[in-house]
Amino acid sequence: MGFDFETGEIILVNKPYRWTSFDVIGALQSFFKKELGMPKIKIGHAGTLDPLATGLMILCTGRATKRIEEFMGLEKEYTGTFVLGASTASFDLEKPVDQVFPTEHITEGMIGDAVSSLTGDIMQVPPVFSAIKIDGKRAYKSARQGKDLELQPRSVSIREFEITRLALPEVDFRIVCRKGTYIRAIARDFGQALGSGAYLSALCRTRIGNHRLADAYEIEQFKELLRAGHQENPRN
Repeated sequence: MGFDFETGEIILVNKPYRWTSFDVIGALQSFFKKELGMPKIKIGHAGTLDPLATGLMILCTGRATKRIEEFMGLEKEYTGTFVLGASTASFDLEKPVDQVFPTEHITEGMIGDAVSSLTGDIMQVPPVFSAIKIDGKRAYKSARQGKDLELQPRSVSIREFEITRLALPEVDFRIVCRKGTYIRAIARDFGQALGSGAYLSALCRTRIGNHRLADAYEIEQFKELLRAGHQENPRN
């Protein structure tokens, strides 16, 4: 098949919308076992994507899972859309709009200032709907149970923050950042910096280090490639 999953492979895939990162791993493990008759293959991913996000995931198999931390530390690039004038509890579309705010006062100059204030090394409070652990429990699990959580700010690094389309209330962006940055939290802070509110309506991870989404497989495309190779080499 051209792949040696047990020894270790690095696979770039495009995570589908509404799939969790573990859905991707589960789908491939099931495919390996049920369709290719392979023993259970160890697979890990180098960085979670929210279910409502799409884009690049790096999967590591077999011995290559030892490189996961290396990939997780690489710079990441995202594109997406903020919607101004409203907020949600999750800072994205997972939860419904819970507050509305004025936008009539917002100018291009204010947007430029907001971008500047959120570029560089900044302090960011992570979303309560996140995988951060508090007292040994994932924050999002407690948040979904209606528990009040107080997350502490932490330092994150945003190297580039560019507005690529401005059509209020929508604002398209491109962000280049380091590990630990939450784009949903940037949406919240962007809205607050404008004296309004904002939430994330679309997000795509386009790059991890030198690995690009343009070079990634769609899940079904990757399965077809493996099916074809398995038919040519049935012993694999």
